[in-house]
Amino acid sequence: QDRLEESGGGSVQAGGSLILSCAASGFDISIHCMGWFRQAPGKERVRVAYKYEADGSAYYEDSVQGGFTASQDNAKNTLALQMDSLELSDTAVYYCAAGLRVPGGCSWIKWGQGTQVAVSS
Repeated sequence: QDRLEESGGGSVQAGGSLILSCAASGFDISIHCMGWFRQAPGKERVRVAYKYEADGSAYYEDSVQGGFTASQDNAKNTLALQMDSLELSDTAVYYCAAGLRVPGGCSWIKWGQGTQVAVSS
């Protein structure tokens, strides 16, 4: 059974850092788009970052460019999101996702259950 499970969320002060992890099982992340999304209270879920290592593609939302870094360990079938210089606006539930490569991007087909990140002043 395909599964994604996030961990590493929590509370942090503005300016601090967190590392989110996601363990995948039942499928090979090296041949999928692997990404991170977030959903802030009262807002829609939005894409934060993704990678498709098969063709070297990487994407970061403008607001996290330079502060967040997505990585993955294909041997362990895990991915991570290093989040630095966190701001209040980064407070959200964060989800990892797996997708199929399609022209122009990815079609997201698998989702984790989410992990809460709360940034305080």
